[in-house]
Amino acid sequence: METENTPSHIQPNAVEMTPEASTESAEIASPASSPHAPYRAERTATMSELVESLLVTVLLALFGTTFVVQAFKIPSQSMEPTLLVGDHLLVNKFIFEGRGAWYERFLPYRPIHRGDIIVFKFPYDDHPHYVKRVIGLPGDRIRIVNERVYVNGQLLDEPYVVHDPAFEDPFGDNFPPRDKYFLEIGLRPEWAERILDHVVRGELVVPAGHYFAMGDNRDRSWDSRYWGFVDGDSIMGRPMLVYWSVRSIPDDYSDRGMYSTLYRMVQTLRHLPTRTRWHRLFHEVH
Repeated sequence: METENTPSHIQPNAVEMTPEASTESAEIASPASSPHAPYRAERTATMSELVESLLVTVLLALFGTTFVVQAFKIPSQSMEPTLLVGDHLLVNKFIFEGRGAWYERFLPYRPIHRGDIIVFKFPYDDHPHYVKRVIGLPGDRIRIVNERVYVNGQLLDEPYVVHDPAFEDPFGDNFPPRDKYFLEIGLRPEWAERILDHVVRGELVVPAGHYFAMGDNRDRSWDSRYWGFVDGDSIMGRPMLVYWSVRSIPDDYSDRGMYSTLYRMVQTLRHLPTRTRWHRLFHEVH
């Protein structure tokens, strides 16, 4: 950040002193007539402006990351090919309504739509940030048959979805489960206890204020099928674009201690030009 320098006409180390000036005259000199007074006044003004600039910058940064935009990175394969491991995103936090704040009617918020990609706080553990695509809105009825998703009885058009035949997904063919036998297959315990409460005539009904989200890499996505609904209040925003992308694998983002993290950072910086996916820079996310 640039700061204002001392004006060029002031020379702190070359303050002129009149040789003939007596001690008495110096003592009775008024502040306005003292050669040191303008310098002190200018320096005080400069420091106050610097503090003010820093304060404004901090406030704008806090406002921006709280309400407008925030950076995130993709550590897993669950949203491929839409989002790749190593994509760094700018997320628009100034888009979705629903919290009932008084200012919402004055700002360009909009409802969450089916098909929106969202960033949200995971409902368990330390609430890490997840990114998935909204499949079911509040009140929707969800059912999966032979890898095809039906919403309210209608087949959902999903051109973004990919399947990996080498990876067995217990809920890829049929969902929701019909009895407790299936609840032992990879479900979060908290979700296994209540998922059948939301099943009506073979369809999962999304409750009010919640959403059903899934990954585009359908067979490699740990999503609402396995841990439950996304609370609307936990949704942070929608990814806008990829501002940087580096060729990575999920292990690059695993927590293996400080030294391992530093080593990976150094390796990334060393090979930055060759590892950067230049064609994905400023790629708009859909």
